Amino acid sequence: MSQVGNIAGRSTSLAISDALLSSLRRTQTGLTKAQEEISTGKAVEKPSDAPSKIAAILLLQGSLARRVQQGNNLQNAGATLDTTDQSLGDATDLLLEAKSVASSQVGIGSNSDTRKNQATVIDAQLQSLLDIANRTYQGVSLFGGSVQDDQSSPFASFLGGVRYVGAKTNLAADVGLDQPLEFNSNGQEAFGALSGKVSGTVTLSPGATNATRIGDVLGAQGQGVRLGTIKLNVDSASTTVDLSTAQTLGDVVTRINAAIDSLSPGAGSLNAAGTGLSLTAGVGHSVTIGDVGAGQTAGDLGIRASATASTVAGVALSPRLTEKTPLSALGSSIDWTSGIQVTQGAQTKTVTINPSGTVQDLANAFEALGLGVSLKVNDQGNGFDVTSQVSGLKLSIGENGGTTAGDLGIRTFGLGTELSGFNGGLGVSNVQGSADFKVTLHSGASFSVDIDGVTKVSELITRIQDAATTAGLTVGAPGSGATQFNVGLATTGNGLVFEDKTAGGSDFRVTQVGTSLSATDLGIYKNAGSGSTIAGDDVAQVQPESLFTHLMALRDALRNDDSRGITLAGSKIETDIENLARARADVGVRSQRVESQKKRADDLKIADESTLSLLRDTDMAEAITRFSQLQQQLQASLQVGSKTFQRSLLDYLG
Repeated sequence: MSQVGNIAGRSTSLAISDALLSSLRRTQTGLTKAQEEISTGKAVEKPSDAPSKIAAILLLQGSLARRVQQGNNLQNAGATLDTTDQSLGDATDLLLEAKSVASSQVGIGSNSDTRKNQATVIDAQLQSLLDIANRTYQGVSLFGGSVQDDQSSPFASFLGGVRYVGAKTNLAADVGLDQPLEFNSNGQEAFGALSGKVSGTVTLSPGATNATRIGDVLGAQGQGVRLGTIKLNVDSASTTVDLSTAQTLGDVVTRINAAIDSLSPGAGSLNAAGTGLSLTAGVGHSVTIGDVGAGQTAGDLGIRASATASTVAGVALSPRLTEKTPLSALGSSIDWTSGIQVTQGAQTKTVTINPSGTVQDLANAFEALGLGVSLKVNDQGNGFDVTSQVSGLKLSIGENGGTTAGDLGIRTFGLGTELSGFNGGLGVSNVQGSADFKVTLHSGASFSVDIDGVTKVSELITRIQDAATTAGLTVGAPGSGATQFNVGLATTGNGLVFEDKTAGGSDFRVTQVGTSLSATDLGIYKNAGSGSTIAGDDVAQVQPESLFTHLMALRDALRNDDSRGITLAGSKIETDIENLARARADVGVRSQRVESQKKRADDLKIADESTLSLLRDTDMAEAITRFSQLQQQLQASLQVGSKTFQRSLLDYLG
């Protein structure tokens, strides 16, 4: 007796057909998937293929993409650093030759003619050094720092010197380390191009204004301002004020005053004044401000206070000086009207200041001079730094008939100027334990000055005044009347000024005493004859102590047959060679980090690729086995189906 297979059972023909077709579709789908896995080598092509694995796969794919970019960065960084190292080596070789020239032109065998010939050699070396400083690699300036300009070079001839318009920071790239790696150098660390700086000698403390940004104050507790909510009591009413989004002191003032008025109109007010905030309570009212819970906002703002029919000054907030600080916030004691005289090399220009402007406006005024001089707020936020960008030229910042430069602390020959910085850093030579120079007046009266222990210009002037007073003379500042001798600083430009108010037949003069060279180094070794004024030279000029400056100094000393200048320039070039060695060592260290990171990056890339392969790629043995099994399954299903649909009614009759 014939038997009916399981696929049929007691189902209808339609049900049997549907079941068979469904089975065939599943098998065919499996075959197609297995065939794709075998042909592409990937078991996971889309999220639905393996939902549990897709997050890890996407993470690894992103990691590999970053490693590819980091690998490219490493290749470029390594090549750029190698080229930078080679360029520093070329610069070192050039300076070694210059040092040799300097050594050969001092002493026997050198004369005026040989020195002039060697000056031509140094001039050619200057051009070679300029070419080295402007080298690029694949469009990247090796010594331009983070400032890259395709239209110009970082170093260029300017007013007879060499100007650097690059940055003090370097370009950096992500190479897979904790921090981006710097892969070029800059004009300061390699060449000392921005070392000519005038550091402010006056501490500038801006007053608190509504425009003062909260992020720019040290805070009453020295920890900045931790913004949050404060509590406010006005008479018997109280409320809270949310200051968490305040940006300026003006925002704080506006919100607190609005809250005071909401409780009792006209009861009091908060104002930005002096060095911080002040709280005022009107007659018959009391206003108290405090912190909420463990909050520190009121304490940091210096207004954790109570006022009853009075004004209470808050604790000083110590605002920092920033580019946005109004010049008016620096106080009324500064002379804003006279302006500042700036001399760069042979050019002198005047900075005109708008007292209603900001610090940024003042910086723009310096930039607008076109002398390669920049003014910025110092790192401490309490004064100014003025930097010369031009090697080979001497910078002088003096007065223009007033006291502006001195008030701002940026006068190169000011009361706070250190004598050690005179004469290009050589300072002032004096003989310990004896007088250094002598001042003789028309009347024949004279006095000697010993500058032992004097470190600043202000101390020097006091020492001269004391010596004159001890000699029985009446003393004052330049321009003073009813005195016999005046001493002070020039009101226009720079330098010491001596005035003789006496009468007589003697020359008014300053002479050296013994072997001391102090008068020369102070710029006052002069004879005014019958004149009444000795205007000292400006011996406190500054300039970048750069490779270019020192090569120019050597060239000029050779041209001028100046043995002392040749020796001094040669000594500074020797220091430059040492600085280049340090810069080259730094580049070498970074280059070694690149090579080390390349190896590490390759290992990490292989590890990521291996993990990704385990998650995503096809197990060929398993896929081929599965494909074979599905083929057999398909064949069996087709055979069963063919037998099923060949049955007739007689197959069901017993």
